Amino acid sequence: MDDPELMALRQKRMAELQKQAAEQAQQQEQAKQVEMQKQSVLRQIMTPEARDRLNNIKLANPQLADSVEMQLIQLAQSGRLRDVIDDAMLKKLLAQIIPQKREITIERR
Repeated sequence: MDDPELMALRQKRMAELQKQAAEQAQQQEQAKQVEMQKQSVLRQIMTPEARDRLNNIKLANPQLADSVEMQLIQLAQSGRLRDVIDDAMLKKLLAQIIPQKREITIERR
């Protein structure tokens, strides 16, 4: 009842699925390691309050938080970062990065 050709196709497909699962697991592990390294560097260069603020920003705007994290890490790695970043310094940095919104006023006549 079972066709040998069908069995060969099933085995080939199963091998492909197992390979894909292994590759996906490896990619997840690499991403996890990169994130752990990133968090380790941020722990060294930021105060807990600044990290809390950055985590809150990450909840609201993940792309912005990732961008800020990468900029801070690059500054630290290049040696251009002299002090530990506190909450006030992070606020200043965010004010420079985030484009200012225009005030819209409506005047009725």
